[in-house]
Amino acid sequence: MSEITAITPQVKDKERCNVYVDGRFYCGLKLETAVRYRLRVGQQVEPSFLDEIQLENEKAQALDKALTHLSASMKTERAMRDFLRKKGYVDAVCDYVLEKLREYRFVDDALYCTQYVESASKNKGARLIALELRQKGASDEAIGAALEGIGEEGDAARRALEKYMRGKQPTREAFSKAYRHLLSKGFDHDTAKDALASLREDEEP
Repeated sequence: MSEITAITPQVKDKERCNVYVDGRFYCGLKLETAVRYRLRVGQQVEPSFLDEIQLENEKAQALDKALTHLSASMKTERAMRDFLRKKGYVDAVCDYVLEKLREYRFVDDALYCTQYVESASKNKGARLIALELRQKGASDEAIGAALEGIGEEGDAARRALEKYMRGKQPTREAFSKAYRHLLSKGFDHDTAKDALASLREDEEP
């Protein structure tokens, strides 16, 4: 058995406390957790009991941090796991948080990809969108399913081309750079060529 020798408020977070066992710092806990388990100075405890309390506290805290992180924008599962790991949470805590987030539908890679494609496809091609989604941690399966609904890319390529050419003279050099720009936006060669041909036709007297 060990003894809780001190429970002190944390300086930077008044809602948390530091628990000292046998004269040494053992863990940080929410005051709510310490009260719920009726922890007190002089109490005899098994270290394993405090380990369980600490793990429970980390899960709750990690879930709070994950929800705050998600409030800015939706994230993929891998992005959320990377975020939690950078905060120092162990895999068991990450697994718990992600399970809860999936349960609440706060993380849903299929939905994330669908929404991303709907927005990005207005001025980007499928190849670039797929690359960006992979970088964000989405699975190939979720990406493929979302891209099935992208449809014809001609209109998006034309919009991207018109935006690029705005204020530029329709010279051979400008069109050559515009073609490379469309490729960099993820459109394939044929789509880029068709967009350029359509623009040239519109500009002919």
